[in-house]
Amino acid sequence: MKKVKLFGNNIEASCEYCANSKINNGVQFCTVNKVLKNGKCRKYEYNPFMREPKTQNILPKYKPEDFAL
Repeated sequence: MKKVKLFGNNIEASCEYCANSKINNGVQFCTVNKVLKNGKCRKYEYNPFMREPKTQNILPKYKPEDFAL
């Protein structure tokens, strides 16, 4: 049986989600001194706790007159 990851198996490699990256004074860097080449890194390790949830759009407030025919 194929193992399904927390946010799916098709997560694009990004240093933002890598367990080997750290943020210091607002600057992100790799602790193993690697960079993405062609969208891939040999030391990339996905860490779901590094993800920041996207905010949802706030819906406009409607009045009862908006639904009257």
